[in-house]
Amino acid sequence: MRKRRERVKDHEQEVRVFRNRSLVAAVLIVLMAGALVSRLFYLQVVEHDVFITRSDNNRMRVEPLPPRRGLIYDRNGQLLAENRPTYNLTIVRERVDDLDATLKRLVQILGLPKDEVETFRERSLQRQRPYQPALLMSDLTEDQIARLAVNRYLLSGVEVEAQLMRYYPDPIVMSHVLGYVGRINADELSELDPGNYAGTHFIGKTGVEYTYEDQLHGKAGLRKVETNARGRVLRELDREPPVPGKDLTLTIDSRLQHLAYDLLGGRRGAIVAIQPKTGDILAMVSAPGFDINKFVTGISYADYRALQDDIDLPLYNRAARGQYPPGSTVKPFEALAALQNRVVDANDIVYDPGYFQLPNDTRRYHNWLRWGHGRVDLRRAIEVSNNTYFYTMAYRLGIDRLSSFMHEFGFGEVSSLDVQGALPGLMPSREWKREKYNQPWFPGETLSAGIGQGYFMATPLQLAAATATLANHGHWVRPHLAERIGDQPVKPPFPDTKPDVQVDKTQWWNDVYEGMEEVMSGREGTARKAGAGLEYTMAGKTGTAQVFSLGQNQKYNASELAERLRDHALFIGFAPVEDPQIAVAVIVENAGGGVSGLGRELTDAWLLPQSELHDQPGATVPEEVESLDGD
Repeated sequence: MRKRRERVKDHEQEVRVFRNRSLVAAVLIVLMAGALVSRLFYLQVVEHDVFITRSDNNRMRVEPLPPRRGLIYDRNGQLLAENRPTYNLTIVRERVDDLDATLKRLVQILGLPKDEVETFRERSLQRQRPYQPALLMSDLTEDQIARLAVNRYLLSGVEVEAQLMRYYPDPIVMSHVLGYVGRINADELSELDPGNYAGTHFIGKTGVEYTYEDQLHGKAGLRKVETNARGRVLRELDREPPVPGKDLTLTIDSRLQHLAYDLLGGRRGAIVAIQPKTGDILAMVSAPGFDINKFVTGISYADYRALQDDIDLPLYNRAARGQYPPGSTVKPFEALAALQNRVVDANDIVYDPGYFQLPNDTRRYHNWLRWGHGRVDLRRAIEVSNNTYFYTMAYRLGIDRLSSFMHEFGFGEVSSLDVQGALPGLMPSREWKREKYNQPWFPGETLSAGIGQGYFMATPLQLAAATATLANHGHWVRPHLAERIGDQPVKPPFPDTKPDVQVDKTQWWNDVYEGMEEVMSGREGTARKAGAGLEYTMAGKTGTAQVFSLGQNQKYNASELAERLRDHALFIGFAPVEDPQIAVAVIVENAGGGVSGLGRELTDAWLLPQSELHDQPGATVPEEVESLDGD
């Protein structure tokens, strides 16, 4: 049987398949080529401007230019706060491949403790926007800069940048006036204008640095730079210069400030001096002070802990925030209150047997001189600081009238214009006690307030402001620290200026002045030794403030008490009486007495600038010291 022949290949079918496949391939190629051409057209023509911009942005970037911070001067042009060139270590997180490895490498290169890695990590987060450098470390040494330069190729995103940094020539004496600048923290970042603070790592934290931050800071600028693939700057293309901060001229007199600090002699206390006619604060010292330069670059934990744990509280601004019983320094103001409310005449006599008793009360409120001063009128009561006279006046006035009149002098209120953190003290009243303790007011508490004790509290700044108002015959000028901001003078009247203290007879001012003059120069004056040899007329008033209350029959004996339980010593004064140029308030904690000489030294230095200071410090001048018994 003959076999049928089979065909191994079907050429016609293979040709058809090949043609079909070629056609499909051709169509796909045409479609893909069309898509590619369309995409190229879209990118090159339609989106040309967009991608040109992106390309430029890869090659160019805009960097902020921080403004120069305004300088701070004293009233005589002496520099108190300047800017010194320094080098800072910064990092841009987006340009770092491995942040942890880079930070560890940095710590190793700089020879820092290993725990600084975590500190650097936290600081790297404190910035306002992406691609903005974060400050890791300030004030690099030459050795550190050299180490970073050698290892620069290992540190992508890390830069050493030159900047101006705050420096204070008198960091301790001026600490509580100037305050300080410090690194911007996360809370501050959330509240600041990100555009104006771009590139700025520091901000005013306390003092005038904080109060006048807006004026001192200035306005940030910008610059456009060309960079290479590693982000290094090749050249600057354009610049919008920053607007520097305004310089600030203070009312402070550096010479007087240094003298006040030296007069305190390392003791805890405060001195404030004010020019009555203008409200210029000439000196405002709180001792002990602290080194504010340490806070600029970032104070170490050990140093900050030492300041916090210091029993003398160097960080505490006693001048503006220290609230003390004002003691007998309030007696001149109370005398005016008694005259104005017609509860006494200047020539009325009060007999002092050495104590005062409330009607139907067996308790005795003692005068500091236990056997009494006998017959005293208003002027002698101020001169010898007679407690019995002022117990009598306080009882006749009542707490509400006394409190109301004291408020007119700024007691119980923030009296300053621009002293950061100033406290109002406390001028008690019947209503205040009811709201505070839900208790009635007792007559004995009025007597305590009448000699500046009990609930009555005042700051040294308030005492100086009240003394200046007293020297001005009641004309109120709000105390302030700024004299000029840039070229613009700061002059009264200031916003929210208090009304003047009004009394019905001008002679009453003179009656009080005469008593205060006798304090300094009278035969029985409590500050007569400090006032010896005065070349001008000076009105003053001494005082002591109890740290704890004595019992009915207890007698104060400083030698038997621990130093920190002894009475605080106070003094207020102004001079010359006929044309006041300076008003001062002094408090030295636990000194017991003898501080009126400090006020004398200060007024001498201001009114007699060409004369030499006394050989003996005023703080050593002995006085007759008041010892207060009562509530």
